[in-house]
Amino acid sequence: MFDVETEAQVFSLNEEAKLFVNRAIKPQTSSLVDAPNAHNLVESIFDHTEMGMSYSNSANSTASETFTNQTANCLSLSIMTYAMAEYAGLGAAFYTVDIPEYWVRRAGFDVLNGHINLKISPQITPGAVVVFDKAIDVDFDPQDIRDQFPRKRITKKRALAMFYTNKGADALLENSYSKAYAFFREAALTDPLYSSTWTNLGVLYRINGHNNEAERAYRHSLALDEENWTAWENLAHLMKLTDREDEGKAILARLERSRLDNPFYHLILGEKAFEKREYAQAIKHYRDGWKLDRKKPQILFGLGKSYYAEGDITKAAHFLALAARFAPNKEEENRYQSKLSLLQTRL
Repeated sequence: MFDVETEAQVFSLNEEAKLFVNRAIKPQTSSLVDAPNAHNLVESIFDHTEMGMSYSNSANSTASETFTNQTANCLSLSIMTYAMAEYAGLGAAFYTVDIPEYWVRRAGFDVLNGHINLKISPQITPGAVVVFDKAIDVDFDPQDIRDQFPRKRITKKRALAMFYTNKGADALLENSYSKAYAFFREAALTDPLYSSTWTNLGVLYRINGHNNEAERAYRHSLALDEENWTAWENLAHLMKLTDREDEGKAILARLERSRLDNPFYHLILGEKAFEKREYAQAIKHYRDGWKLDRKKPQILFGLGKSYYAEGDITKAAHFLALAARFAPNKEEENRYQSKLSLLQTRL
C-alpha cells in the first residue's frame, strides 16, 4: 500500500509558511485597512520564489513541501499560492492555459507539458476597507506567448486531480507501477471527468501488458475530451502493437496534419529552440509558422529576435516592424515599436 496525500495534506501550510503569510499581509503602517492585502502577499511569494527556489518539472509537492524544499513546478507553486491565499482570507481560483501541445523528455518517455496559473482577489466583507480591490493574475512561468491563449477556470478538485496524476506519472517513470496506480485511482475518484488521468492509466495498463484495459482507458479519455491528442497518439501506437497497423497509421497521419497546420505549434517549437540558443533552428520553426499565418505578431517577433541574435539587424528590424503593424492592441504595438526603435539606431 502507498500513502496518497489527502486534499487537506496537499493544501495545508506548516507553521513556518503561516508565519510567512502573516508577515506578508500585515499592514506596513497603521491605517484603516483591515482586509488582507493581496498585492503584498503576491509580491512576497515572488520574492520568496526568487530567493533560491529552483524549478523542476518533476517536483510535484504539497504546499508545505514546496515552501520548505524550494523546488517545484508550476502546479506545485500554484497550489502553495492558493493555500496561502485561502489562509490569508483572500479569494483564489485556478486556471489552465490552452496552449498548443509540446513535450519534454523524461526517462525515455515523452511527457506532455501543460500550464496552470491562478487569480487572487480580495474577499469583500462588510465593514472592511480595501485599498487594492483588483484581482491579481499569478503565473510562475510568465512567457509573453501565453497571454495570447485563452484560459479556463478549473475547480480545486480538478487541480488536486492534476496533482495526483502528476504524482502517478512520476511513479510510472520510476517503474513503481503499484504506486502509479494508487495515484491514478485517487485522481479518478477526485475528478472522474479529468481526461488526462485516464490516458495515463492506459499507459500503465499497456506497459503491464493489459492491452484491452489500456484501450478502454484511452477511449474513455477520448469520450471525455475528443481533442486529447496524447490519448489519440497512445491509442494509435496500441493499435500498431495489436495488429491494427493501418488504423494506427491513419490516426497518426491525422494528428500530424493537425499539428503541422497549427501556426502556434511551430511557434512553440521556435520558442524552445530560441531558449536553447539554437537560432537557425528557431528561424526555421518560426518561418514554418509564418507560412501558415502571415499576421501572427508573436511569430513575427520571434523571427525578429532570432535574426537579431544571428546578427542580421536588417531582417530583425523588418520583422519587428511587421510585428508592430499586426499587434492586437496599442500596448503590444508600443512594445514592438520600442524594440524596433532601438534596432534602427544600429542600422
